[in-house]
Amino acid sequence: MSAELLNKAREGDRDAFSQLVEAHYDFIHAIAWRWCGVAGDAEDIAQEACIRMARAIRDFKGQSGLKTWLYTLTLNVVRDHQRQMARRRRDENRLASDPVFLAERETPDGAAEEWLWAAVRTLPDKQRDAVLLVHAEGLNHAAAADVLGCSEKTISWHLHDARKRLKDLLKREAV
Repeated sequence: MSAELLNKAREGDRDAFSQLVEAHYDFIHAIAWRWCGVAGDAEDIAQEACIRMARAIRDFKGQSGLKTWLYTLTLNVVRDHQRQMARRRRDENRLASDPVFLAERETPDGAAEEWLWAAVRTLPDKQRDAVLLVHAEGLNHAAAADVLGCSEKTISWHLHDARKRLKDLLKREAV
């Protein structure tokens, strides 16, 4: 890899950056694959690493080798992905054991499901939107946050509040 190509990419030359990505994509993908072991995830991680590389290439000072820098950048993406997957599994496990959402699966005629979605539509706007995006549309917290223009933590908070309200409604309905 020529220093000239790297310098052009750092200065914003798109063609040079494209050549840089092409030259190193297999390396980035191989790191992602070794660390996560899932083909689809490795592809997502490699693509995200390239996006981050585009954002950070101007700050690359050359104090370490380019491959060392790419390795570090890719591992950071892998770690972020692993944290996101752990949060998703935790949320799915919590949801699977949540009595409000379990009720949805308990009646064969769908009455509980109808009641649940009707109750969701009565929630305050932000809570309703978070529940619908995550549980009805299947978006992860990051994607829902992008849609609503807020942080993932805000989505989690809205979902937490929505669960509390729905549990209260379920208790009142049972009485």
